[in-house]
Amino acid sequence: MTSVPVPGRRRPLVRAPELRGRTWLNTGGRAYSIADFRGRHLLLDFWTFCCINCLHVLDELRPLEDKYGDALVIVGVHSPKFAHEGEEAAVRAAVERYEVGHPVLDDPELVTWQNYTARAWPTLVLVDPNGYIVAQYSGEGHLHALDALLSELIPEHEAAGTLTRGTSPYVAPVAEPTDLRFPAKVVALDNGFLVADAGNHSIVELAADATTVVRRIGTGERGFVDGGASEARFSEPNGLVVLPDDIAARTGYDVVVADTVNHALRGIHLQSGEVTTLVGTGKQWMDGDGTDVLSSPWDVAWWGGKVWIAMAGVHQLWTFDPFSGVTEVAAGTTNEGLKDGALDEAWFAQTSGLAADGERLWLADSEISALRWVDEAGVHTAVGTGLFDFGLRDGKASEALLQHPLGVAVLPDGSVAIADTYNGAVRRYDPSTETVETMATGLAEPSGAVVVGNELLVVESAAHRLTRIPLGASAVADEFSTRTQRPPMELAAGEVTLEVVFTPPPGQKLDDRYGPSTRLLVSATPDNLLREGAGDSTDLVRRLVIDPHAGSGVLHVAVQAVSCDDSAEVEFPACHMHRQDWGVPVTVTPGGANRLELVLSGAK
Repeated sequence: MTSVPVPGRRRPLVRAPELRGRTWLNTGGRAYSIADFRGRHLLLDFWTFCCINCLHVLDELRPLEDKYGDALVIVGVHSPKFAHEGEEAAVRAAVERYEVGHPVLDDPELVTWQNYTARAWPTLVLVDPNGYIVAQYSGEGHLHALDALLSELIPEHEAAGTLTRGTSPYVAPVAEPTDLRFPAKVVALDNGFLVADAGNHSIVELAADATTVVRRIGTGERGFVDGGASEARFSEPNGLVVLPDDIAARTGYDVVVADTVNHALRGIHLQSGEVTTLVGTGKQWMDGDGTDVLSSPWDVAWWGGKVWIAMAGVHQLWTFDPFSGVTEVAAGTTNEGLKDGALDEAWFAQTSGLAADGERLWLADSEISALRWVDEAGVHTAVGTGLFDFGLRDGKASEALLQHPLGVAVLPDGSVAIADTYNGAVRRYDPSTETVETMATGLAEPSGAVVVGNELLVVESAAHRLTRIPLGASAVADEFSTRTQRPPMELAAGEVTLEVVFTPPPGQKLDDRYGPSTRLLVSATPDNLLREGAGDSTDLVRRLVIDPHAGSGVLHVAVQAVSCDDSAEVEFPACHMHRQDWGVPVTVTPGGANRLELVLSGAK
């Protein structure tokens, strides 16, 4: 990359590297180069469809696209974490599933990812109309910063004659109509089934044949509206649970829905089809918001007299009491990873599926490709090792591998069926023998299941249908094991300086009037990777000491920063939270770097 001095800027800007990948999506088949976007601001969104933070950013960017559409082009660069995400058909399905409204470059080999030195999902890079990188952001919560920067840069370039307004190169894909569209979960009714039809933003009741549509609850359009079945609106509902009859009689609703993108729980009275909001405002939870605001609830289950919530957006389990209306944190610290133990100390990673079984609550912890359970003693792991190891392997649970599972179901014999989503398989874990076997393969992103007699009714999300599998089914799988192809960073043994770069948005500053405005939490897997430097502090620069014998591991870096309006005239300044969790794979080598810089928010 080349750099040149630019008048009025603090340091030379870097020329944006070329955009290289396998193919372009949402462009009608046309391929683009970096030069094609000269004259307009270009925002590159490095994402992968397994990542909940990336999905949050897709929603954050929608108003930005609307506001600056003729002066700004957004291009998604899909950079996969899991093997399945490297398949072109899977990327195409994800782009449709999440209604991505801009061009997407499919970058399965992480070529463009590496050329732009991205180190996290998501990463945002802003390129100016002259083709130079002017800002970089990691994580979510940067809408205000981008809005403020663009409101400055667009008039500057318009005055200089370097801005050329134009229409978006986006071309919408053509979808074949189906009754279900990317369904997520299914539950049984007395004589039929209820499906969370995420792609159609609705809840669908099916007849006993699991095919015939009896009725649809919700208009099918994205929104957040209560009311009758023909007027209510949802936004990508993913989970649902039928309450026990006595509980439903007392609450006035029969079903609780995890309305994921509305960050809400909704109640449905089945007889009338009436939908009511139980908790949530449509706003995504951030630190300090309390528990009246949720963050991407992905599934729900009735256990222990409460509704348990897989709060995927903040890597926790929450509970909702339908009688008191109280929602509270039940387990997890918000740190992303695999850590067993006491409920308030455990780490989760985008929990996406729940199933209750007497004294245990089973959960699919998708980002760590794990099957785990909760009981009175705390949190335990049955299958899974961490953020970057995955595959398909049967046998001893301690050696078995999954790939981003999204659903679980308890079978009549006490074993647990796992919707092993990215392996396109259904797996079975037997707690009595602590072994894993494969029940079925060749499925299209199975994401949930329910037991029906002697069969398991499985949601094939990417095939837009439900499929029956005998409970005694067995299949021979093509086994493999691998790690995320993201290249590890080479670090030197001994002292290493970690610095998180944060530049407040234009018109804002770090404000400590009400306490520290920054927080940095560092840990490692394995623990002995770090001899010194683990822990929590408010300083964004940290001295680490890397164990020379560690070999390799993962540095877990979680940071948050609060910026507020920089004006003495404002009595109550508006503040914005910026946060990101990095899982940085590292290799300890003699010639490795002794400095690790991570950019949370940086104007170049």
